[in-house]
Formats: sequence, structure tokens, C-alpha cells
Amino acid sequence: MAMPKLLIVDDDRNIRLGLVRTLQSLDYEVHSAENGPRALQLIEGAQEFDLVLSDWRMAEMNGLELLKRIKDTCEKTVVILMTAYGTIENAVAAVKEGAYDYLTKPFSVAQIRRTIERAAQEHQLRSQLRSRDPATVPSALATRSPYYQALLETAYTAASSDATILLTGETGSGKNVLARQIHEWSARRDRTFTIVNCTTLSDSLLESELFGHVKGAFTGAYRDKPGRLEAADGGTVFLDEVAELPLNLQAKFLRYLQEGCFERVGGEQTTRVDTRIIAATNRKLEEEVARGGFRADLYYRLNVINLRVPPLRERSEDILSFADKLLMESAVRNGRAELRFGPEAAAALVAHSWPGNLRELRNVVERAVVLSRGRVIRKEDLSEAVGRTNGLRAAEPHSKMTLEAVEQEHIRRVLDLSPTLEEAATTLGIGNATLWRKRKRYRMD
Repeated sequence: MAMPKLLIVDDDRNIRLGLVRTLQSLDYEVHSAENGPRALQLIEGAQEFDLVLSDWRMAEMNGLELLKRIKDTCEKTVVILMTAYGTIENAVAAVKEGAYDYLTKPFSVAQIRRTIERAAQEHQLRSQLRSRDPATVPSALATRSPYYQALLETAYTAASSDATILLTGETGSGKNVLARQIHEWSARRDRTFTIVNCTTLSDSLLESELFGHVKGAFTGAYRDKPGRLEAADGGTVFLDEVAELPLNLQAKFLRYLQEGCFERVGGEQTTRVDTRIIAATNRKLEEEVARGGFRADLYYRLNVINLRVPPLRERSEDILSFADKLLMESAVRNGRAELRFGPEAAAALVAHSWPGNLRELRNVVERAVVLSRGRVIRKEDLSEAVGRTNGLRAAEPHSKMTLEAVEQEHIRRVLDLSPTLEEAATTLGIGNATLWRKRKRYRMD
């Protein structure tokens, strides 16, 4: 990745020159401006900057006003604001106006380097995709992982077609975020994107939810109602946890994929729609087919383009970037905008196996924000599950345990220390229904 071109804006000469020297020592190309108007002259002239790092309090033009002007002039430039007078109101205002991040002085070299690297990485991904399509990319998809970068390239290419896409991967790995982005990259972006979760409804209600029903089809059907496939005509339906689709509905759904038509529950009139399907599952469908729990013909129909979304532990280079972003969001919500991770806490986050993936990470960060007492989050402020998993991995660096066995052991430990299933699910970063299925699968009842 090419090193980004930076502009430092601060009316304090010593701070400005100190930042320039520090960032130049890290091999960045760095320019500086003593105030907002001078920064705008450089930006509006021949200079093009990937990232602007600006002080908030400046005499001629404050950082927030400079941010607004930059976004009007060059929307793709990433702006990070810094101040010695951090307030929640300022942080919220900065983020709302499009700031990538908000740093409170004093900050360490490691902290600012990590922030700039994360911003540069997201800027590069946005630039690559913007050069081919106007759709923007959510920060949740920014990555340093070569595998995930290749995955995004494939997803982008597939988005321009009408092919059915199957997303596979563990619970909480971000399949729903990727599905929504595929829709945004597609020609269907201006039409409906809707989600149907196959685990949350009974068989009869799921059929009605997908295909709709006519008046009198069942008790409570007081009027005709279109299903999600019909309501999303021209758009996309994301079928989450498709492995849970009952066998009696699999045949009807297969017919839709093959012919583009169906009948509402209780009806005889055939409805034809043009709704794209993106399906997702955390289970291995080929094994479900072998066991007779999933139709082989439906599997092959869904598996036109298979994108495996990697778990967080396979994206260790992204863990701190995600954690920092979640920390900023949670700190603003909870009135703790000055928080940062200490070195031991950061190391613990990277070392953790994250069986609950991004959902677990979000819960761990939220808990640390609420419970930490100082400005620096310590390892002790993280959940006990993080520490225990780190210890297990450190003690068994050459363990031959399978991934499934590690997950099973982790879930068992969390269950043993949690007073209720709901709290165990929260600690793991997964839903109650998912935990119930995993307990049943691992025979922990």
C-alpha cells in the first residue's frame, strides 16, 4: 500500500513541527499549515492530500469549520481532528460532520500511527472501489487482510450480476454487512433490501413471510398480504441462516430460484417477481446434504457464487482497527470520549480467539468502556473470557485441538461462569438462539 500524503494543521508552531518530524520519521510524506485558510489554499491548489490532521481550536478558523470546508472541496480526503479540550459534544459534532476520528491530546506516537494507518487503509479501499463505482464502503469492511481484500474484489464483481450468492462463515463474522454491501454495489441499489432470518419464525409463519398469503389461508389471515420476495421485487432478499429452512419449504424456494415464480400461501394465482437472493449460513451445507437435512438440488442452486467470510481470528491484523472504531463509538455514547486501550489490553485483544467474532468484540469493548475507571483501558477491564482464552492459547501453542473443540471448550467455560444463558450469550457475543443450537450440537444440556 502506498504511503498516504498528510497535511498537519495547527497554529501552535511547536506542536506542528513536532508532529511533522514524528510522522516523517515514520516515512510519511508530510506537509503543514499554520491555520485553516492556509490549509484550504494548499488543498484547493495543486496539492492533493489523503489525510488531514487538524487541531480543533485555532484562531482564524476552527477545526470543525475546516472539516466542513474540506468535505465540500474534496470529499474523499480523510480528516482527523485533535484537541486538548475533549468534550462529548465536540466528538459527536466531529463524527456527524464526517471526521474519521477524534483524538484527545496528549496522544502517543503508537496511538497516532495506528489511527493514521487505519484511516489510510480505509481510504485506499474506498478509493479503489470508488474508481469503479460510486457506492461507498462501510468502515466495517475496511481490512488489511489479503484474503478479505480478495473476497471484497470477488464480491464487487459478483454484485454486478444477478447470480445467487451464498455467504458462509461463523456467526457474527459480518455476513449481513457484506450482503448489504453487495446490494449497494449492484444495479438494484435503489430498490428494497430486506432480511429474512430463518431461525426466528415457525415453519408456517416463515412460508407466509417469504411468499405471502391470501385472506383466510390460516387463522388470523384477515387480508391478503405480499411476502418479502414480492415486496422486494427488483431488489434483494437476504436469507439469513438458510440451513434452517424447513424441508417442506426448500422445494418451494427451489422452484422460485429456478423459475422466478410462486403462489402465496392458500392461493392459486402464480406470482412472478425479479428478486435477487443472497443467502448465508454458519453451517456446512454439504454436510447437511449428506445427512438429508438439506436438498442437494437447492444447495447447488444457492452455491453459484460461494464467498467464505473469515472469522475474526483469521483477520488478526484487523482486530485493533475494529476495536478502536468500536471504542470511539461506545465512548461517545457513554460519555467517555478520552478512552484508549493500554498496551496489555491491546495485546489481549489480538491474542483472543474470538469465537463470537465481531459481535463478541463489540460486547467486550462496550463492557470495558462502561467498567473502566481511568482514561486507559487495562487488560483487567476486559471480560474474563478474553483473559481465559488468552491463557489457554499461551499454554497450548502447539495444541492439536480442532477449531470446533476450541469453540466447544470456550463455550463450556463461559456457561460454567455465567448465572444465566442470556448472560452467557452476551459474553460470547452471540444470540440466545445460536447459543441454544450450539449447546444442543455439543450436547451441553
